[in-house]
Formats: sequence, C-alpha cells, structure tokens
Amino acid sequence: MNWALLSQLVVNGLIVGMLYGVVAMCFVLIYKSTQVVNFAQGEFLVLGGWVCLWFVTDMQMPFVLAFLFTLVFMTLFGILLQVVILRPLIGEPIISVIMVTIGLSIFLQALMNWIFGNSAERFPPVFETESIAIFGLNVETAYIMSLAMSVVIMGAFYAFFRFSKCGLAMRATAFDQQVAQSLGISVKQVFAMAWAISAVVSGIAGIVIGLVNSVSSSLAIIGIKVFPAVILGGLDSIIGGVVGGIIIGVLENLAEFIDGQFLNWGNLFTIAPFYVLIVILMIKPYGLFGTKDIERI
Repeated sequence: MNWALLSQLVVNGLIVGMLYGVVAMCFVLIYKSTQVVNFAQGEFLVLGGWVCLWFVTDMQMPFVLAFLFTLVFMTLFGILLQVVILRPLIGEPIISVIMVTIGLSIFLQALMNWIFGNSAERFPPVFETESIAIFGLNVETAYIMSLAMSVVIMGAFYAFFRFSKCGLAMRATAFDQQVAQSLGISVKQVFAMAWAISAVVSGIAGIVIGLVNSVSSSLAIIGIKVFPAVILGGLDSIIGGVVGGIIIGVLENLAEFIDGQFLNWGNLFTIAPFYVLIVILMIKPYGLFGTKDIERI
C-alpha cells in the first residue's frame, strides 16, 4: 500500500473539507434564517471566482486589491438579490422560493457563460512558491491559504453569532420570525444580511478553488457536492456543516485512493459523497447535529 500517497490525500481532504465546511455554513445560514435551501449556492462560487479574475486580468489590479473589491461586489450582489428577487416572495410557500433559487441558478449559469465564456481560465501566479513541504508532504500554497481563510471565517462566524447584536438578531429570527419581529427585529434586514454573508463567503471559496484549479462554470458543482455535507451534519447546524464538510472532504480523497489502488472504477471520487447521503438519510434523517422536528399526527 502506498502510505505516502494515502497521507497526502488525507491532508488534502482535510484542507478541502474545511473549505466545504465554509460553503456548508452558507447553506445552513440561509436555511436557518429563511427556511430556504439555496440551490444557486454553487453559482455564487463561480461568480466570485470570475469577478476576482476579471479584476486581476482585465483591470490589472493586484490580487489583494482584487480580492477586496470582489468581497464588496459580492456583498452588494447578495443584498440586491434578496431585496429585488426574494423579498417579494416573503410569505409565499417555501417550495416557490426554492424553485426561484433553482431558476436563479440556471439564469446565473447562462449569464456568466455569456459574459465570461465557457472555457476555464487560470489566475496569474499569485504566490512566490507553488507548494510548501510540511512533514515531508508537498502542500500547494493555495491550499494553505484555503485552510487559513477557512479557520478565520469559522472563527468570524462564531464571534458574529455569539457576541454581535446582528448575530443575536439572526439567531432570534432563525428561532421564530414572528417573535423576533415582535421584539423589534427587522426580519427583512436579517434576510438581506444572511444572503449578503452567504454571497461573500461563497465568493471567497470560489476564489480559493479558482487559485487551486481554474475558474470555470464547473465550479458550480461544488454547491451540489457540499449538499451531502450539509445533510450529514444537519441542515440547521452551523457546527454540523463544518463537521460534515470535513468528513466529505476526507471521504472523497479516501475514495480516490481506494479506487486508484484497488477498484479502478474511475468515478468513486464523484459518487462516494452521495452514497453517504443516502445512508445518512436512512439512518439519521436529521443529520449528526440537526434538530429533530416532532409533530403530532
């Protein structure tokens, strides 16, 4: 058995899994505050990657400045999306809002293909060294950046929900929208804030993944790949999203190792998370940390 390759894949899986956990938190954030599953989350990643690449290549901005401008753009995009498209649907059946997010996903895909094209494009060299040796393993510098940013984002999420007034308002809205409104909390502002944060964090994930691979419409598949992580951890649990993301990231890479070394099926890396999704739904429908809904019949 190739232990060096296994160790390399496990480390990569942990780092990618942290990034999956960040994207999963976006799913959970939207669901907790609005009870809606955002099926356009993957397109948010693609948009963030393309906008940052446009700032770097077409506008000739330094990467750090392009990164900051992208965060501003994604914030405004998230707020505008919620105010113009989703706010008029408040009070409508949840399935209607979910169908709107599916339609938004298709629209954004077509729009970005029209503006940026279908071919994949890479960022210009951002780091002086492409990889760093850690305990004998070569880890790409972009992966190190991904790990650091994932930890910072998770810490920011914890501090935001624990100590800030906006975070407390968002937690109250997630618990009961009518009670939160009776306490003077603007539910509309909370919804706009949730979508803005989700867009920004997804944009960061899109930039990091674009640095590792390249920017293209195929990045949108990350939104689908993260969904098993959300279900595994629990659709209404921030911690569950992080844990689920790490598990799915490691599982993907273990599946790649087993497939490459023993099975040679060729697609186990892609389908393994969805096998886990089916098993989890059969055993624990609410996930590892999800809240059980008990209803009288």
